[in-house]
Parts: sequence; C-alpha cells; structure tokens
Amino acid sequence: MGANNGKQCGSEGKGSSSISSDVSSSTDHTPTKAPKNVATSEDSDLSMRTLSTPSPALILKSNPPQTVPNGHETASTACTVTGETVALVHPPPGSRSRPSRAPPAALIDTLSDPVLLQVLSYLCTPQLCLCARVSRRWYNLAWDPRLWSTIRLTGELLSADRALKVLTHRLCQDTPNVCLTLETVVASGCRRLSDRGLRVLAQCCPELRRLEVAGCYNVSNEAVFDVVSQCPNLEHLDVSGCPKVTCISLTEEASLQLTPLHGQQIGLQYLDMTDCVSLEDEGLRTIAFHCPRLTHLYLRRCSRLTDEALRQLALHCTALRELSLSDCRLIGDFGLREVARLEGRLRYLSVAHCMRITDVGLRYVARYCPRLRYLNARGCEGLTDQGLSHLARNCSRLRSVDVGRCPLVSDTGLEVLARCCEGLRRLSLRGCESLTGRGLMALAVGCPELQLLNVQECEVPPEALRLVRQHCRRCIIEHTIPAFY
Repeated sequence: MGANNGKQCGSEGKGSSSISSDVSSSTDHTPTKAPKNVATSEDSDLSMRTLSTPSPALILKSNPPQTVPNGHETASTACTVTGETVALVHPPPGSRSRPSRAPPAALIDTLSDPVLLQVLSYLCTPQLCLCARVSRRWYNLAWDPRLWSTIRLTGELLSADRALKVLTHRLCQDTPNVCLTLETVVASGCRRLSDRGLRVLAQCCPELRRLEVAGCYNVSNEAVFDVVSQCPNLEHLDVSGCPKVTCISLTEEASLQLTPLHGQQIGLQYLDMTDCVSLEDEGLRTIAFHCPRLTHLYLRRCSRLTDEALRQLALHCTALRELSLSDCRLIGDFGLREVARLEGRLRYLSVAHCMRITDVGLRYVARYCPRLRYLNARGCEGLTDQGLSHLARNCSRLRSVDVGRCPLVSDTGLEVLARCCEGLRRLSLRGCESLTGRGLMALAVGCPELQLLNVQECEVPPEALRLVRQHCRRCIIEHTIPAFY
C-alpha cells in the first residue's frame, strides 16, 4: 500500500532519528532542520531511547537557529548536550513545576494505520524522515518498507555518500545486509556523491532498477561497473555530466566478469551519457556489446565519437528506439547509414549540429526508418529541400521536426511536409532564411493538428502567421515579427 511518490533529501540537511535517540556529534557541516511538531506526554519518560537503530540524523550536524534558502529563520527543537543530540519527544521527569493536562490528541492520530500509510506515501524523503521523529507510532509507520522504493537526494552540500549509507543500513534491518525494497535512487547534482556511495548501493540493493547520478563529478568507471554488474535488474542509468565515466566497464578483464556473475548480458534499457566527453569509440563498442537490450541511448556532446561507433551500436543494439547524437561533430552520413540498419524500430533521432550530415544521410534514415516520429536536425547546414521532401514522403508518421538553422530549407520542402505529414504537431524553422509565406500557408492547410511553430529570426509576412492561427487553433507561434500579435 502507498507506493513511494519520489523521496527527496535536500541540501537543507533534513534527516530523521529514532523516537528519542542519542546521536554522536557529526563532522559534516551541513545544517540540520529539526521537526516542527514534537508530541509530549506526562506519563512516560526517556527510557524510549533507541541506541541500536542507526538514524539518518547521522548524516548532518544539528546547528543553532539558522536561515534557510527561502529566507525564513528556523529554530531547532533538538537539545545538544555535551556532544550529543537528543530529540526530545517526551519531556524529562521533573522538568515542569506543576502538573498539567495532556494536550488533546491530534485529529490525524485518529486515522487508521493503512490510511496514514497512504498519506505518508506522498511525502518526500526529508519529510518522511521528520515524521519518524514525531512519536513511536509514526516512527514505525514512516519506516514501513513499502514507503521506501525510491530515495531522492539533491543539493551540492549534502553528504550523499553518508546519506546512502545510513538510509540503506536502516532499510536493511529486517533483511540483514540486503535492501529488497529500494528500486530507484536519484542523486542528480550531488557533488559529494562518490564511488563509496555507489558501492553501498551495489552491495545492498540487488533490486535496484533505476539510478540517476547526473552531474556527480566524483563518480568513476569503477563504481558504475560495480552497480551494473551486481544489480541485474538495473534498467535505467543516467550518468550524464559525469566526466570521469567513459564506459560502463573498465577493461577487457573486468568485462569478462559479467559472464560468471549472471550468465547473461546486462539488462540496461535506458542509458544517458550526455556530456561524458571522454567517451570514445571503444567505450561505446563495449557498451553496445554488453547492453543489447538498450532502447534509449543519449550521447549528447560526446564529441569524440565517430561513425565507426555507430556501426558497432547498430550491430549489437538492434532494439534501439531513441538515439541522440546532438553535437557529435564527427558523425556524418556514413554513421546515419549505419543507424538506418535499425530499420523500423527507430522512433526518435537527434543529430543537431552534426555539420557533416547532408541529404545523403537523411535519405538512408527516411528509406529504412518509416516509423520515425521525431527528428532534430537543427544546424545541419547541408540539408536541403530535397532531403526534407524525401523524409516527408517516407516518414508520414512524423510528429516533431526541427530543421532550424538550415539555410537551404525553403518553401518547397515545407509544402511537401505539409502534404505528406498531416499529423505533424511541432515544427521549428528558426533561422531558416529562405522561407516566405507560401510554405507557412501550406502548413496551415495541411497540418491542422499543429501545436507549436517556431519561426523566430525568419522574415515571413504576418498574413501567413494569421492563416496558421486561423486553421490551427491550438498552435502556439513563436516569432520575432512586431507586426504580428
């Protein structure tokens, strides 16, 4: 019950602790925000401390009142005494001079456990950790394994390595050394995430299916290899912006370890290596060989890749449906010919700013990939009306086309596109200098489902845009024409 809706641990340093736990002073300097609500009761004492249960409060250090990023000052309710932090849920005996009546029970406490679990399932990671500090009942509910299928860590100052260690240790209590519930970990932008944190996941989380560590500069090949080799169910891996990652395996000897481990290839289906600038043909060849189930592959700005890498990719990853090669400036028509070997499976192709691509490569794609839905050829200055017309005639299911910054594309190509692709919804012509109103008028009549048209930096008459607005009622027009409003 209550699937986790994206648990998130932010840079504000929110953590959780036991109902009343003694926590050693942390060396981490990230501030901790204490819970706002603390339940009190006169008929209990401090014997409810839990010393053996590790707590996410270990991740960060508790500090005096502070100012959080939204500009509001927060005051901690935790008491710091001689180097230890004690979260007081119940007041110590004798702390009050006179007895007082117990406060009435909160309305939320009247909810049954299943209903409260459902409520908690909508909370993010820091909120869930704070709920564990309210009372004994909330502690037990907040650490219900069903709420911990996803962990999200964000923030440059967060000690992500320590957070993963503490959280996985707590989640492994019922199943020692193994966390069977955790399926998704998102730590994008955590610059303090390193190989140590990933190795914790590799050792403790065999059911991991999705891992996103985009922008984590300290993640290396070794840790990525440990995860993919020890998490056989991993399907989604995002290592974009990790410059140290050049491949998912280290050497030929390391790659051979996959066979005795699983007896099968890696089951990755989604791989994003955007901005992994050190990726070369040999690394992509290894990926293609060990990941034949890939369906989504994003290689934006991997500028060292050449056409030979695409030959290996098409040879091994025959199930590929989405491929991005934007800003891979060494890719040319030969590479597109190899991509065309994927035949009817390819749906999404981005070759933006690949200056070596011309009508020749586009013809290969048009001929062998008739089910193509999305094409981004922005900045491919070698494309002309001939290539666009050939694409439109063979790929009638196109839904989104971007041929901006292609100066040789004119009204002739647009007229064929409007005649053959009636279901077109998004079209970018930004910076196409050869356009006039004739092509846009053809689009207005032939593509009634158009939802977005970008004609910025194009000298087109306002009358043509008004005709588009008249026939395509749902279309948003992006333009730089003062006379059109």
